[in-house]
Amino acid sequence: MAFRLKRKLRQWLYLTHRWIGIVTCLFFAMWFISGVVMMYVAFPGLSDKERLAALPDIAWEKARLSPDDAMKTAGSARYPRDLRLTMLAEEPVYRLIDWSGKRQTISAVDGRAITEVSEPQALAIAAHHPASKSPRLEEMIDRDQWSVVARYDPLRPFYLVNLGDDAGTKLYISSRSGEIALDTNRLERVWNWLGSIPHWIYPTVLRKDGALWRQVILWSSGICLIVGITGIWIGILRMRLKRRYASGNITPYRGWMAWHHITGLIGGAFILTWMFSGWLSVNPGDFFNRRDSSREMLQRYSGHDAATIAAKLPAAQEGVVEARFTWLDGTPLMITKSRSGEQSMLDAATGAAAVLPQDRLWDAAAKLLPTAQMTEQIELKEYDSYWYAHHRERELPVLRAIFNDDAQTWIHISPVTGDILGQVDASRRSYRWWFNALHSLDFQLLLKYRPAWDIVVILLSILGTIVSVSGVVVGWRYLKR
Repeated sequence: MAFRLKRKLRQWLYLTHRWIGIVTCLFFAMWFISGVVMMYVAFPGLSDKERLAALPDIAWEKARLSPDDAMKTAGSARYPRDLRLTMLAEEPVYRLIDWSGKRQTISAVDGRAITEVSEPQALAIAAHHPASKSPRLEEMIDRDQWSVVARYDPLRPFYLVNLGDDAGTKLYISSRSGEIALDTNRLERVWNWLGSIPHWIYPTVLRKDGALWRQVILWSSGICLIVGITGIWIGILRMRLKRRYASGNITPYRGWMAWHHITGLIGGAFILTWMFSGWLSVNPGDFFNRRDSSREMLQRYSGHDAATIAAKLPAAQEGVVEARFTWLDGTPLMITKSRSGEQSMLDAATGAAAVLPQDRLWDAAAKLLPTAQMTEQIELKEYDSYWYAHHRERELPVLRAIFNDDAQTWIHISPVTGDILGQVDASRRSYRWWFNALHSLDFQLLLKYRPAWDIVVILLSILGTIVSVSGVVVGWRYLKR
């Protein structure tokens, strides 16, 4: 009885792996090949460096409205989450984001609320982009393959402007506020059809429904995970290291099936961890915390909550494309940025250069979590496993404040501007290992000595592709029979 049950279970094990594997091996192959493309071509977006490069210098002499008047015009009851002075083509404007995420644009010239941008204005905005040659409007769009995600919703619809450069750069300019939401070029658009789009199962028709897309990722990667587990199980059952098969081999198979068996055994552990971490990428069951800095936390850090700053705008300051108004530990500050990304800190009330000593930053940080104590103060001068650059730049040095609250919170702070750059707790640090490390292999030892990381990931991807393609061939032959 036990023998027959064992035999039946083994039969079902083989059948499950064979028939589900016929379909899922196509997904495996797609993921491994597209993952290599993603190593070098990211999904289109707009980095801070790209955004600043497209802005003209602030015309300070035209700015007649104060930041306080801008907040009053916007109806701000509290100090907004973000308040900046920048240019909309030839006009200085204030851009505000309140704590609900609502965006408003107020003219610094006459105080009017800007809720619509014309086509000529959009073309004038595009003309300031460093790649602009002969900008022309292609179309007005609400959502497409590159602007599909929800974070662009407050800015829709977009003017899609072709800059006429050799790279085929296109800008997505908000028709509501005149902000450049993202840019794409021909190279990104072509390669992403072989990279991010198949890897993330990202067609517009699916991705625009976030909940449905998440379920598709959960189920597809979950089923592939089952196939991977059954494959390793079968591979071990069919392998003979000591009492070998009549041919002298450790596998009973030949041809494509032998390739599938042997490479599956060699790369099985890596394939399984990639599938598992891919399944975790959408945080099933919200197992890992999604912690952001709350308004109350940031208000304690800033030491100010009223919609006032009494800032003094400079008569002129060359090379500044953006000025951000903020509070830190009760001190009003104006952080200016140049087109190259260089930052300067000014006392907002006087316009004089300001410097916040590190002790002052630690004192302000101690107020972030009033029910916990700051147990460690660390100045990171080199990247480590929790603060590192991989496909994106990160500021160094950086301050790390460690608290003894239940969540074991770490907060990273810029020593230059005092900005809170990131917040992670024990749950998110676990996610860093369960997802990032297993899926991207972004271990510091590999990243520090690149191209070591590239070589390891590419070799493992080739191994996974051989397993997948051989599975597709074997599966196709079964179907033909």
